[in-house]
Amino acid sequence: MARNTLSSRFRRVDIDEFDENKFVDEHEEAAAAAGEPGPDPCEGDMLRAFHAALRNSPINTKNQAVKERAQGVVLKVLTNFKSSEIEQAVQSLDRNGIDLLMKYIYKGFEKPTENSSAVLLQWHEKHLALAVGGLGSIIRVLTARKTV
Repeated sequence: MARNTLSSRFRRVDIDEFDENKFVDEHEEAAAAAGEPGPDPCEGDMLRAFHAALRNSPINTKNQAVKERAQGVVLKVLTNFKSSEIEQAVQSLDRNGIDLLMKYIYKGFEKPTENSSAVLLQWHEKHLALAVGGLGSIIRVLTARKTV
């Protein structure tokens, strides 16, 4: 038998590196490596903090610490909203923003903290899933390859 057929060098190749559907933003990778935080917790206006937290979410990074910090910031912003302001915040999002918010809600369900589940259920059930996002948003989030 030839020597080439017994070689096991092919097993060390990372095939995910060659996936054409995988997009990595070099700017975000460099920012994560430099220790820059994900979203910034804004003081003051809750709607502005809500949009800043979602806009600066580190979806394309592989740094788990940055993703966990972003989850903490988004959860903090969501829990500080009043019930009467939730609908206005959700109405101000586009479809991608709603899907991103839904990702953070489901991520919050994975690791509940004190009183976070009740707040997340309020965002999910009353205002987000049925009223604006619909069932399509839930399905897009559950089948998405990129996580928060």
